[in-house]
This record gives sequence, structure tokens and C-alpha cells, in this order.
Amino acid sequence: MVNLNTQPGRVLSGMRPTGRLHLGHYHGVLKNWVRLQNEYDCFFFVADWHALTTHYETPGVVGEHVWEMIIDWLACGINPKLACLFIQSRVPEHAELHLLLSMITPLGWLERVPTYKDQQEQLRDRDLATYGFLGYPLLQSADVLIYKATEVPVGEDQVAHLELTREIARRFNHLYGVEPDFEEKAQEAARKMGKKNARLYHQLRRRYQQDGDREALEVAHALLDGQPNITVADRERLFGYLDGSSRELLPEPDVLLTPTAKMPGLDGRKMSKSYQNTIGLREPPEEVERKIRTMPTDPARVRRNDPGDPRNCPVWSLHQVYSDEETRAWVEEGCRSAGIGCLECKRHVIAGVEAELAPIRERAQAYEADPEHVRAVLVDGCERAREQARATLSEVRSAMGLEYR
Repeated sequence: MVNLNTQPGRVLSGMRPTGRLHLGHYHGVLKNWVRLQNEYDCFFFVADWHALTTHYETPGVVGEHVWEMIIDWLACGINPKLACLFIQSRVPEHAELHLLLSMITPLGWLERVPTYKDQQEQLRDRDLATYGFLGYPLLQSADVLIYKATEVPVGEDQVAHLELTREIARRFNHLYGVEPDFEEKAQEAARKMGKKNARLYHQLRRRYQQDGDREALEVAHALLDGQPNITVADRERLFGYLDGSSRELLPEPDVLLTPTAKMPGLDGRKMSKSYQNTIGLREPPEEVERKIRTMPTDPARVRRNDPGDPRNCPVWSLHQVYSDEETRAWVEEGCRSAGIGCLECKRHVIAGVEAELAPIRERAQAYEADPEHVRAVLVDGCERAREQARATLSEVRSAMGLEYR
């Protein structure tokens, strides 16, 4: 297949503000974001409205956590020159699109989202019988669709949420994508690409519609993505004309499946604040060392000369992340033969964790000392996000008959 696409896809991802982050966040999300910002047009946002769906009774805490989290993002390598960083509630267009999409979204679609009942069970101590909690998957959809994201990085447990977003986009396009003189406008849009590209577009369209040639459809999509002389609206018309539907006002985003990164905590379970088994990204070296030195080990090793099994020890899970193959072989042999003690084993993990945290901690201290710079990054990011959000919302209002002139 010929790849004619010269524009990167757009990625949208967010994180609830929970305060200072830990190694679980770094390995599970932020390292992936750092990679994506070099490959895609990325929008990363603080999901403060989402935080209120489950913590509406403590709004002050949510506000305090925003700045701490942003500092950790920057310290981990998220670059505001490569990615747009913003706060969800500073872009009110999210809320308006959420409202407009709620007019067309069947109630049953929200009730069947798997995490709806799961979280109600897990968070029984909170009153979640609210519309905000029921409707948060729709707010997630608005977050994605307002930026016309082409890919959304999610774990397997979030695929159902993205499928809901795709269904909502499909329903919206079906209801509002037909416009007067659609075919004539699509033909005019094709002519704007120039004779050669217009001819190729029509050939690919015939191959797809008459012969079902999926490769032709992919090549045509790449051709349209690489056209600098057509507007966003014209591109959407040509996408719709290509597959025989109507204008694609809200593109359906694709899943960008991320590897399941289960960063082990100090007790062997997944690292989580709720388990109180975390290592913070900005914790001082002496505290990191204390936490690792006091980690539980294989219960069989009561005394120094008792042999053990690394697979029964939470420290072994950290070796999988921070130690090379040679060190892991040394640990396994030494533990099973009682040739090394548990503190000897832990020293290598302490060194590995500290090597990773030291530069993050240093960068974070610089941002802590310059809060105005952090605020300026977000002011700029929020304005950039609003510019894109306003453009999408203008199209949505017009399609729904809400643009009065």
C-alpha cells in the first residue's frame, strides 16, 4: 500500500487530579505520553470535572491536586512545545458538547458501560446515585470528539468506553451529517486538490464502492489527510463521499491499545494510593530507601541462612522492572541458596529506583520554584485547546440548527 499521509494523527488523553504522582503513574501512563508526543499531535488534559463525579464533596482537594500533578507531568518529560497541556474545566466547550450529545444518547448506552456498576460496587462509601456519575462516559466522549482525536491510548479495561464514543459519533453523523447539495460540495472539494489528485480520489472511490477494495479506501484516506489545500469541512465531506455515507462531522476515534503496565507496589500488589504501597516521584532518597528496605520478603526466609524463592517475594517484582538479566540471575541464585541476604538483594532495587527518580526530582524542584512558569504553560495550553474546541463546536451547532445569523 502506498502511504501518502503526511500529517500525524491526533491523540487525546487525560488524567484525574489526585495530587503528586507515583511510579505507577509514571510506568503506566507518563512514559507512554512522552513517547506519543514525538509521534502524534497530542492533547493531554487534567480531568478535573471527571474527578468531581466521584469526589464532588471535596472540591478544594481537587483544585490543590491540579498543580501538583502538572509539575509531575513536566518533570517526567511532557513537553508543552510538543503537546498541548490544559485543564478540562478551563475549556467550557467540553460541557456544551456533552450537553448536546446527551440529547441523542440513549440512556441504555450509559447504563451498559461495564465500569458503571463495577465502580458503584468498589466505591460503596460514596453516594454515586448522580447524573454526573452516570453521564461521565458521555463526558469522556465529548472530551475526545471535540478535538477530533484519531487515536485514544487506553488499556483493555477502557475499550468499552471508546466503543461508546465511536457509537455516539456514528449516531451524530447519521442524524446531522447530511447537508443540502452534499454531492455538489464534495465534487467541488475534490477539484480543490488539483486535477491529478482529484482523478486519483475518484478512481479510489470507485474501487472501494464498486469492488469493496479496502486498500483503496485506506489509500484514499491517506490522500485526503495529506492535502494542504482543502479545509477541514471539505476533508470531512470527501471522507463521507468516499464511503457512500454523509459528511463525517465527528470522526470515530481508533483504539491505541497500550501495554498493561502493572507497576508492583511495596507489598507486591499493583502500586496504588488506596493500598498505601506507593513510591512517590518526588520522595526524598532517604524515604525511598527506607520504604524499600522495610519491604516484606519471602516468609520462608526467617533467618539469614534460610533459602527462599524469589517468586514469593515482592522485591522480586521490582527487580523485573529495575534490574538487568545478570542481576536477576544473581538474585535468584543467591536467594535460593541463601547465599545473599534480603538487604543485599534490596540494594540493587534501591539503586535502580533512585537512578530513575533523581532527574525527575531535580526537574520538579525547578518547577516548584517557578510556579508562574507552570501557570503560563497551562494558560497557553488552555487557549490552544479552546481554539480547536470552538471550531468543532461551531460545526456541531450549525449541523444541529443552533447557529443563528
